[in-house]
Amino acid sequence: MKKITKNSKIYIAGHRGMVGSACWRALEAKGYSHLIGRTSKELDLKNQAAVTAFFKSEQPEVVIDAAAKVGGILANNNYPYPFLMENMQIQNNLIAAAHEEGIQKFIFLGSSCIYPKFAPQPLKEEYLLTDSLEPTNEWYALAKISGVKLCEAIRKQYGKDFVSLMPTNLYGPFDNFDLETSHVLPAMLRKFHEAKNDNSPVKLWGSGTPMREFLHVDDLAQSVIFALENVLPEHLYNVGTGTDVTIRELAETIQAQTGHGGEIVWDTDKPDGTPRKLMDSSKMNALGWKANYTLKAGIENTYGWFLKNQENFKEVKL
Repeated sequence: MKKITKNSKIYIAGHRGMVGSACWRALEAKGYSHLIGRTSKELDLKNQAAVTAFFKSEQPEVVIDAAAKVGGILANNNYPYPFLMENMQIQNNLIAAAHEEGIQKFIFLGSSCIYPKFAPQPLKEEYLLTDSLEPTNEWYALAKISGVKLCEAIRKQYGKDFVSLMPTNLYGPFDNFDLETSHVLPAMLRKFHEAKNDNSPVKLWGSGTPMREFLHVDDLAQSVIFALENVLPEHLYNVGTGTDVTIRELAETIQAQTGHGGEIVWDTDKPDGTPRKLMDSSKMNALGWKANYTLKAGIENTYGWFLKNQENFKEVKL
């Protein structure tokens, strides 16, 4: 396999999204000088012929697949077809074109929702496909599982370095801050921010007792660089911090960071979801990668970005 250098041509699919842009920033900061990206207007990743033509003309040496149709529980629940179909189309086209063009290194990014709903905690890689999925986001999860298995199949059959990284709940700059379609942390950050002027009460779903793990997207980007610069011995790795907090602790951390002085009202009629979700990232840690950001520092960084970008932060409408 050709050695990866700072001049290797690296294609980041989804380079404008939260994950892809974090990978781009991290690679650039480390001196990688030959990064390529295409917006969805320039290249429709759902179009197989277009993706194949792009790979033939550009000939990247490495592919980082950070492209996906993403959204929270509500979005997954209400739009199952595009979550399954579009995510499969995007990854299938990228994986097939990379394989056909002889690319030896492909880094596929997934999500912790690939693991069974009632898998033991913390979640280990070997729990994949041992039980049924969380019904609210199984459409997205099924697509991602098929991507993981495709990369494993290519690895097994052709000996190529196709590897899958499964991050825990991500947050950070360029996240989706739309209150209807976003994930818990950015939605909460926006709610507290918008209520702080008059310190009006902030209403949050559930009881605040479920536990969740959160990873700053820049830490995920460092794990991608780690996978790029090393040949990892297995096909699937969890990427998380190894620590979790209650949703109540998360809310209080965000409240303190935004300077909101009002009351938090827990809407206990709303569902809590899974009581706990923590990833076991010990395989990745043992190889030499570890998360860097504390939750407090990560929220501080994200809120700083949010304040600077209030006029143009992302709101994903479905």
